[in-house]
Amino acid sequence: MDLGSEINLHPSWMTAVGGEFNKPYMQQLCNFLRTEKEAEKAIYPDSSLIFNALNATPFSEVKVVILGQDPYHGPGQAHGLCFSVLPGVRIPPSLRNIFKEINQELGIPIPDQGCLQGWAAQGVLLLNATLTVEQARPGSHQGKGWETFTDAVVQALNKQTDRLVFLLWGGYAQKKGQIIDNTRHYVLTSAHPSPLSAHRGFLGNGHFAKTNEFLTSRNLLPIDWSLS
Repeated sequence: MDLGSEINLHPSWMTAVGGEFNKPYMQQLCNFLRTEKEAEKAIYPDSSLIFNALNATPFSEVKVVILGQDPYHGPGQAHGLCFSVLPGVRIPPSLRNIFKEINQELGIPIPDQGCLQGWAAQGVLLLNATLTVEQARPGSHQGKGWETFTDAVVQALNKQTDRLVFLLWGGYAQKKGQIIDNTRHYVLTSAHPSPLSAHRGFLGNGHFAKTNEFLTSRNLLPIDWSLS
């Protein structure tokens, strides 16, 4: 895999973070991915979807940022948006808890599919910290350079925009969120929606209603959290 020949990034994001592709860490990351592909390892998501989160939500249209950790590592699951799976794929447990919380807060019926592309189209950036993973090996591409790139994405949003909503669920997202200026942005934190931690503060956090209240206070359209 050679990102240098495959990058198809929205122009607004190229302006914001395109310089990262010229840095040594990115070349090292490209070399790592190429070696993994040459070893015939299955890497998710498909190379055309690695930057789906950025392409689905242009820089100037971001209103809300949800930070995830790794892509899903099973066949047919990951498509470049954190927590999201394509229609027809079984809804993962963390996403089920997200839907459960939305239902409890807003009365929106729990959907029977888990594709969050509609949220992305409304300005919800669904960004994983690591943008690729090897099949059946969660965390396998951590520490290879992606975190540096996604830090640059968060830093660009932090510095070049004003009054975004950041939803930071769990310690990993909150650690990455340390570079966010909470005097400029609306930062909401809670436990992760994973079944291991959802009952320790995710369920009942009110984040989806609070997000829409904040957007409305800024005369922005609230997010339609349904998937209809």
